[in-house]
Amino acid sequence: MRAIRSQNTKPEMLVRRLVHALGYRFRLHRRDLPGKPDIVFPSRRKIINVHGCFWHQHSECRDGRPPRSNSGYWSEKLAGNLARDLKNSRLLQEAGWGELVIWECEIDDKVALESKIRAFLG
Repeated sequence: MRAIRSQNTKPEMLVRRLVHALGYRFRLHRRDLPGKPDIVFPSRRKIINVHGCFWHQHSECRDGRPPRSNSGYWSEKLAGNLARDLKNSRLLQEAGWGELVIWECEIDDKVALESKIRAFLG
């Protein structure tokens, strides 16, 4: 599992390229914010997190299913990820930051993703 990266993943890089092409400038993985968000827009006080469907348990996606083997380990691990995500989202919201979560499965539809990002960033 140490080969699983938390930063600079392929979905994150695709979103970063799209956001940059749209003309927005951003910072990456700010350590002073809860959860070290993937993409940070300090002047707008907004962040974008790119979540993998499996690791963050996307309920509307086929890849969000927990594995059937070693279910005790995985249920605890993935439930911890969800609890951490909720806590970080709450802390960001309380600090006045807006958050957009982009799921790994949403990246395939570039037109919808672009409109979603434009609507969020205004």
